[in-house]
Amino acid sequence: MDPEPPEPSTDVVSVSCQPPSAQSGPGAQDASAGGDSGTMSQGTESDMKEVELNELEPEKQPMNAASEAAVSAVMAGGSEKNGLVKIKVADDEAEVAAAKFTGLSKEELLKVAGSPGWVRTRWALLLLFWLGWLGMLAGAVVIIVQAPRCRELPTQHWWHKGALYRIGDLQAFLGRDQGDLAGLKEKLDYLSTLKVKGFVLGPIHKNQKDDIDRTDLEQIDPTFGSKEDFDSLLQLAKKKSIRVILDLTPNYRGQNSWFLPIQMNTVDTKMKDALSFWLQAGVDGFQVRDMDSVTDASLFLSEWQNITKSFSEDKVLIAGTESSNLQQILNLLRHTKDLLLTSSYLSASDSTGKHMKFLVTQYWNNVTDEHWCSWSLSQAGLLSSFVPAHLLRLYQLLLFTLPGTPVFSSGDEIGLTAAALPGQPMKAPVMLWDELSSVNSTGSVSANMTVQGQNKDTGSLLSLFRLLSLHRSKERSLLHGDFQVLSSSEPDSFSYIRQWDQNDRFLVVLNFGDVGQSAMLGVPDLPSSTSLPARATLELSTQPGRKEGASLELEHLRLQPHEGLLLRFPHVA
Repeated sequence: MDPEPPEPSTDVVSVSCQPPSAQSGPGAQDASAGGDSGTMSQGTESDMKEVELNELEPEKQPMNAASEAAVSAVMAGGSEKNGLVKIKVADDEAEVAAAKFTGLSKEELLKVAGSPGWVRTRWALLLLFWLGWLGMLAGAVVIIVQAPRCRELPTQHWWHKGALYRIGDLQAFLGRDQGDLAGLKEKLDYLSTLKVKGFVLGPIHKNQKDDIDRTDLEQIDPTFGSKEDFDSLLQLAKKKSIRVILDLTPNYRGQNSWFLPIQMNTVDTKMKDALSFWLQAGVDGFQVRDMDSVTDASLFLSEWQNITKSFSEDKVLIAGTESSNLQQILNLLRHTKDLLLTSSYLSASDSTGKHMKFLVTQYWNNVTDEHWCSWSLSQAGLLSSFVPAHLLRLYQLLLFTLPGTPVFSSGDEIGLTAAALPGQPMKAPVMLWDELSSVNSTGSVSANMTVQGQNKDTGSLLSLFRLLSLHRSKERSLLHGDFQVLSSSEPDSFSYIRQWDQNDRFLVVLNFGDVGQSAMLGVPDLPSSTSLPARATLELSTQPGRKEGASLELEHLRLQPHEGLLLRFPHVA
């Protein structure tokens, strides 16, 4: 019988799909031998070659698409036995080259790129790109030119940016068992939660009552700790971004805070030396109280402020007076600039909105030309000593939103009262940290009077203090914004606007009265750049019952008794 005709002229590679171990036995050798013999006997133009792919190293196995397709096709046909498949290999390199896409050659690309059609297309795209770029540039220039100019920000120091907190009696603040500088370090985290920018400490220097020779303004009284303790306190306060102001009122344990008038020159020398000493130690400023009892007080204040400012413009001097007389207050400020002054000026109010409006506008109009305002009801006392309990929230809102630095005493944030504790001085009751802090005249301290109790109550006086302090320290309109008083026909109402450039505006509405009343916001005196919207967003109320974030219609705004509202509305160009 004649042999089968040879297959077409192609090389065929037989690929084994079995692992090497499956082909190592005698049967595998026979099959391989028989395959080789049959193939070699064909005598065709191209010999059939069998390749055990599984025996090749992975990187040497053929993985091109053509081979995989051929393998799949042959395996699908199932014509090979012993797991071998045949792959057709091109006869020559020409077929392989024809199967690959190599793209256009350089000469072909240049020929196409130089054709008239592509040249016109490129020029059109280039022209469109530059026209678009020039259009965007022109648009940006128009926007910049037509946009309203931003007002230049005023120069502000740290005491301009938030409230100050007075700790006049360290032992009363901490408690008798831990009333020293080391104990105060443990309360710095609490001061951080109040968002105050600094605290006024002391006096804590050595002072023998009414004895000027045994009074040393540069030495810490051992009762409070050592100079090392004070240095450690300064470092820790600095890390927490809290400034430390040292009270240097010299004869704070005596009858006259400044000794006898004939001793004033000696006191002045001691003061100047102490200012330089503590500035070198790292304090951020000084407070001196009872300046109304010093003859030519404004001249001394001017000299002491020059020493403070010559060391650094970032240092502050605070003067205190018990006077509520505006002219006496202005006399203290006469020879100084950027001096903070705490007084009893606002305590003269008869607790009506009309009178408070008069006091604030009068002070603002007379002081602000060369001085930054500070607001308090006394130089050292508690708010509760001058304000009835039902108005404490209203006064917190007032002090935090007037243009200037609010100054509080320790305990104002919880409504601490001066007469609560027997055997303690009226000006320095023990701070009520918890129910075990002390015992008042009527029995145990209730939880809602303490820091611990008010911490847990979002509607407490302490929570309101923290919220107002946060707003005061971050909103530009409250930081350094313009101050516009609104007219009102209601005698118990006092309202004003705080605004800065293109930032949100704030409207403050206060009802000092014992009955609810309509706000009756009048705007005839406002400049043309200021206008009230129809509605404003409620930021907070001093009384419960209102939902923060609510939109309120200003024309029909009505307040509860003793209620204050802080409302926000956007700037409209």
